[in-house]
Amino acid sequence: MKAYTIQEINDLLQGELIGNTTQKIEGPEQLQNAKNNHITFIGSTKYLKHWDDSKACAAVINDNLTLEPGDNRALIKVKNADLAMANILEFFNPPAPEFEHEIHPTAVIDKTATLGKGCKIGANCYVGKNVSLGDGVILYPNVCVFDETTIGDNTIAWSGTVIRERSIIGSHCIFHTNVSIGADGFGYRPSDDGRGLVKIPQIGNVIIGHYVEIGANSCVDRAKFSSTIVGDGCKIDNLVQIAHNSVMGRSCIMAGHSGLAGSVTLGDGVIIGGSASIKDHTEIASGATVGAGSGVMNNVKAGETVLGYPAQEAKAMLKQWVAMRRLVKK
Repeated sequence: MKAYTIQEINDLLQGELIGNTTQKIEGPEQLQNAKNNHITFIGSTKYLKHWDDSKACAAVINDNLTLEPGDNRALIKVKNADLAMANILEFFNPPAPEFEHEIHPTAVIDKTATLGKGCKIGANCYVGKNVSLGDGVILYPNVCVFDETTIGDNTIAWSGTVIRERSIIGSHCIFHTNVSIGADGFGYRPSDDGRGLVKIPQIGNVIIGHYVEIGANSCVDRAKFSSTIVGDGCKIDNLVQIAHNSVMGRSCIMAGHSGLAGSVTLGDGVIIGGSASIKDHTEIASGATVGAGSGVMNNVKAGETVLGYPAQEAKAMLKQWVAMRRLVKK
């Protein structure tokens, strides 16, 4: 088990050390749950009151907060405690699962596939025709990569992930368990006789940029034609749906259970809250935020925050909610 002194942790964070502790620190923990071998973090005034009752030997706190460390306890003041804690989590991060064989003997790899240096492919993986894997790609057991797909350097796909044919994946991406990339878009039309539905072929692909992370059981469907695009640096939570021909700009965030219908366009830095849904052919401009549980039916301006179902500008929606509460009270 890793253990560090408070000085070693402060060397990592380059913060202001107040007080001292002789206790070796074995990991981070929440303020109320911490034991005397833990470091915790305090990012706002509402948590200051819990410090005296906490057993943590150390805390990372925002530098605008005032707090006394106490006996054999230490504080590290930093500009942003949340970001500092991310560094500490990386410090204590246990190693990833090891591969006994770089290419497991049960993996099926087509003879036309090309593998870069240092690729690791786990048990029961499938790599199809004309697939290209960059250097350092890791496919954990039971990953399927279908024909003519390209994956950039140092991308990781966890078990159960399926990457369909003709997908283009950037470098340094992470796909968590059971991600689906490039399945058919959801396209159907009523048949001429009115007795059924006709499936519309989906012949496009998916393009995913660099440093994209996609959570477990999320789906990015391929385009009807052209491409469904997820831009560089996007972060997608678990159980998210991105439908055919949608285009996401750079560094967008989508929280769990949210979804984009077909042909939605997001600008750069858009934030979609949990369980929000976006109507097809809608445009959400750069820097906009969609509140959790909202239903977006119309375009959203750059930098705007919308809430509600149907979603409206945040201040207008909040006024409506206040008015409704007043009516109920009457």
